[in-house]
Amino acid sequence: MVKQKIDYRKTAVETIILTGAVAIIAAAVYFFLMPSHTSVSSISGLGIVLSNFVPLPLSAITMILNVALLIVGFFTCGREFGAKTVYTSIVLPLFLALFEKLFPNFSSMTDSQELDVLCYVLVVSVGLSILFNRNASSGGLDIVAKIMNKYLHMDLGKAMSLSGMCIALSAGLVYDKKTVVLSVLGTYFNGIVLDHFIFNHNVKRRVCIITKKEEELRQFILNDLHSGATIYESIGAYNMERRNEIITIVDRMEYQKLMNYMNHEDPHAFITVYNVSDIRYQPKK
Repeated sequence: MVKQKIDYRKTAVETIILTGAVAIIAAAVYFFLMPSHTSVSSISGLGIVLSNFVPLPLSAITMILNVALLIVGFFTCGREFGAKTVYTSIVLPLFLALFEKLFPNFSSMTDSQELDVLCYVLVVSVGLSILFNRNASSGGLDIVAKIMNKYLHMDLGKAMSLSGMCIALSAGLVYDKKTVVLSVLGTYFNGIVLDHFIFNHNVKRRVCIITKKEEELRQFILNDLHSGATIYESIGAYNMERRNEIITIVDRMEYQKLMNYMNHEDPHAFITVYNVSDIRYQPKK
């Protein structure tokens, strides 16, 4: 019974986070992307272009486009990704429909097409990074990017930029050259900003330490940081002295604790640090 309560609580928290992220994305689309008339790296952007030909509101067009890609994402990216994306893909058009009711005929917050695109890129990247880091997406091109990330091992930002360029160029069917250029630039910078948010969230540090207090450090890593470590024998080139090098991979908070410990216990220790963005474990045969 206790386990069920914990699961329900986690599910509720996860749902709240996903809903908040989708609300951010919907706000970015309605208040910045739509007024700019650009088509920046999203199915919503394609929907804005298609709304000039199809007599349906943006929320309905977005829902229709998402359903087709949802089926593909469910089978290619796993059930968890598929289930979460089904939820977000339904909630996104609902938020758009809500904004359409609350703010009909909305024009622009900035009265500048360039600023609208810039604001959209910054705001939507926050929402998308939350979803990607929760193994979800808002549907549409996010599913395409996730598939490219999984099977082609491309960074999510680059995958979003590549898949979004075709959508950006579709603005040329309706709007002027300036809008097409802004769509392409917005798509490119959206990928850069998205990579920045995701990389900074997932980045870990590989810390290599040679210290006189080897056993104390090993115990600190295992018992205080609750992390793992690998020990290699190293030989100094100058005096050929044999020493052990302790290597551990830690997140941002653990890194600060580790550095504070080393500064206190052995300020003269030899330490090298590398950023790590991808860690893989080979399954046991």
